[in-house]
Amino acid sequence: MRLNDRFVPLFYLLSGLFGFAGVALAAAAAHGGGDAHLLASASAMCLAHAPALLALAFGIDKIKTAWLAGLLIGIGTLLFSADLVSLRFAGSGLFPMAAPTGGFAMMFGWLAVAAGAVFRVRP
Repeated sequence: MRLNDRFVPLFYLLSGLFGFAGVALAAAAAHGGGDAHLLASASAMCLAHAPALLALAFGIDKIKTAWLAGLLIGIGTLLFSADLVSLRFAGSGLFPMAAPTGGFAMMFGWLAVAAGAVFRVRP
């Protein structure tokens, strides 16, 4: 089994979980009061990155940097969203700077996608 093949199931799993969480968080934000904007932001990140992870899983043999991009986007989305959900329901975040760390991870994940244009898999 090649290294890239090991990431495909993880990307499918995260894509499905983020899609589910995104819809659930959007519903909670629509019906919640107070700090519901935190849930809306978490929902947006989950719903934006779920299809991206799915696409990276499909393109893992075509984009040399897909495994790195997927890991960064997956970990970043998880950190960012979980921190906002924790802040909303528990009153405190996961750890100091969890959301910004997740945000930076997502941004670097997208840069890894862009780097795939330069570091291409040759047929």
